[in-house]
Amino acid sequence: MTKNEEPASSTRNEKSSSSSAEAPAIEAARERLKAGRWWQLVFGVICMVMIANLQYSWTLFATPIADKYHWKLELVQTAFTVFVLLETWLVPIEGWLADRLGPRLVVVVGGALAALGWGLSAFADSLPLLYLAYGIAGIGAGAVYGTCVGNALKWFPERRGLAAGITAAGFGAGAAATVIPLGWTIDTHGYEATFLWFGIGQGAVIMIIGMLLAAPDGHAVAALPKPVAVRTNRPQFNWHQMIRTPVFWVMYVMFVLMGAGGLFVTANLKQIAVDFKVADVPVSFAGLTLKAVLFALFLDKIMNGLTRPFFGWVSDRIGRETTMFIAFGIEAIGIVALSQLGTDPVLFVVLSGLVFFGWGEIYSLFPSTCADTYGWKYASTNAGVLYTAKGTAALFVPLAVLLSKWASWHTVFMVAAAANGLAAVMALVVLKPMRQRMLARDTSPAQAEDAAGDRVAQGLPAAVHSK
Repeated sequence: MTKNEEPASSTRNEKSSSSSAEAPAIEAARERLKAGRWWQLVFGVICMVMIANLQYSWTLFATPIADKYHWKLELVQTAFTVFVLLETWLVPIEGWLADRLGPRLVVVVGGALAALGWGLSAFADSLPLLYLAYGIAGIGAGAVYGTCVGNALKWFPERRGLAAGITAAGFGAGAAATVIPLGWTIDTHGYEATFLWFGIGQGAVIMIIGMLLAAPDGHAVAALPKPVAVRTNRPQFNWHQMIRTPVFWVMYVMFVLMGAGGLFVTANLKQIAVDFKVADVPVSFAGLTLKAVLFALFLDKIMNGLTRPFFGWVSDRIGRETTMFIAFGIEAIGIVALSQLGTDPVLFVVLSGLVFFGWGEIYSLFPSTCADTYGWKYASTNAGVLYTAKGTAALFVPLAVLLSKWASWHTVFMVAAAANGLAAVMALVVLKPMRQRMLARDTSPAQAEDAAGDRVAQGLPAAVHSK
């Protein structure tokens, strides 16, 4: 051994001492990050609840609007497509602003736009004005949605699936608390007053709660042990680096395949119930009796909310792609069952709930997978770019309505089930091996050593095998 060479054991001892010296700093960073993050999660969930009606209660408004002005239902439904397009395709810009300016300003402005959109919808006496009004509401909803999900991903780097799921659950389940009051207000005061009153109320809550939102300390996030699901120090990809990777486009296609079917059912559930001749049939369950369509809407919101934190939590433990395969398969089975058995009012309620349970988790699984793969620093922007897949999926909703008129709802259901099945297979056969290769390629030996040190600081084994 030459004079300048050192024994390997000496090097290991120095690294061990360094890790031990850094442990208190890591612990301090962890405590700073955890101090107020659960409150931040609560604030984000409240904001998400307030925008949930803009999407998930639309089906209650579409038919009354069409009846009042004698417009074709498919033309009225175009407003929903405009809403989803602007809600999703502008999220990358809103996420970019949130990454740089913080979440507060973006959410407050989003709340104002959501209120303006619903308020203006109350007075829309032409289709262009309805499209404009609901488009404004879509911009506001997207600003709130993208910012709150991105903020949750940053505050909970080691529990991304759960945090994104809980936040997205506010959007998925938020309308459950108000679907019955909304239906009652439409029946007794008209859809115009419902738009105006709920729009102003929801927007005001968003603006007040949005003032309490804050981004985490970036230095604290960087010092924390890395997420177990990532297992390495990941490079921090910005959005234009991300879209140059094949993994992103595989996730994008899967998101579109899953998103289209759920959006179709969301926009047309009431009309499907009417055509199945179950809409006004009373259904009793757990001491509650409602018309089948209202019961389905109520249950759907609950299931759509529960699935997001549930499968997010599961994915933190068994892996993102394996969870996708299970959940997407449930969605495909649920759609087929609804198509075949949905003419029974009780089964219509139960199976529509199963459909939403198998669908809603995409809004926790894809953002968390995106942050795992491309890093936390630009999480809001990157998740926003991926979220535009929902807008792309919305383009298929009018086509599905036309297909239902040309063929039947059953035909549309079968197409949607096939798309879900394809996405489930892609999760294991395409996405998982591609992402594993990418993670291995982007991890240097030094990064692997740092990751092992991080895990030791958490009291975990230094070596972790990929799931």
